Amino acid sequence: MRTNLTLQQLEAFEKVASTGSFRAAAQALFVSQPALSRTVRMTEEVLATRLFDRDTRHVELTPAGHELLPIARRILMEFDGAFSELSQFLDGRKGHVTIAAIPSVGVAWLPRAIAALRKKIPDVSFTLAEAPAEPLLDLVERGDADFGITVEPPRDASLRYTHLFDDPFVLLCRRDDPLARLKAAPWSVFAKHPFIASSSQGSIRPIIDAALLRRGVNVAPAFQYPSVAVGGAMVSEGLGITAMPTLALHLIALDRLTMVPLQRPSLHRRIGIVTRAGRSLSPACSAMIQHLVQLPKRSRPPLSRHEQQ
Repeated sequence: MRTNLTLQQLEAFEKVASTGSFRAAAQALFVSQPALSRTVRMTEEVLATRLFDRDTRHVELTPAGHELLPIARRILMEFDGAFSELSQFLDGRKGHVTIAAIPSVGVAWLPRAIAALRKKIPDVSFTLAEAPAEPLLDLVERGDADFGITVEPPRDASLRYTHLFDDPFVLLCRRDDPLARLKAAPWSVFAKHPFIASSSQGSIRPIIDAALLRRGVNVAPAFQYPSVAVGGAMVSEGLGITAMPTLALHLIALDRLTMVPLQRPSLHRRIGIVTRAGRSLSPACSAMIQHLVQLPKRSRPPLSRHEQQ
């Protein structure tokens, strides 16, 4: 037989049992004593048994009341615990967030950002995914990632972009290259030295090509690298020079390399958060995005030792 008792009825019963007094229980629950008595009476009617033996001075549990009390307390405790978890979820203090990031952001910035976030939202767990710029957008659009951190994508009605910070480009060359002594280098330098270009599938190549085109610099790449790490290794072996954003330098072995600021024009790639338009984010996800947007205002991505030289 299924018995339908409300949480209000269980709470009223438990409070009377705990205090041993209808008056004290009514005061604790902020209800009138007659209202509390009616609630207990309705509970007894539903169960078809007395829960309390009472007279003008004493309230005692009946055998049925003794049986119900641990059950009522367990149900109330489980409800309070579950409701507390829901409250933490709705407040953005609990939940799980899946983040996709391009490799340079995933190595140079995101772990540091998450470490700072853990101090604010310690009960939010994370899954991190790494992908190049275009596949990353697919992860976000399919819902496989709650949001992505990547270069600013072309305008798309299905995506929303929130800017985080700018990632400046530098000239990357060997330390024994005469170019390493320059305080700054123009983009025309790539027309006079073997240029190692990034893959056309990555996020770096379109930005560099556009910069060279604006300056009217005609460059025929001597080599093309498939990944940032390979590009750095090629420069390290003296095969040429290249241009890279500073975050990408964290993916390279820089022992034999140095970087020179690029000017005329100075160039950067915009890094930000990409979400799918029209998709509701969890409170934890929204809270994390809010914290991430505020982080760059206090600290830019960390510079490597070689960048500071």
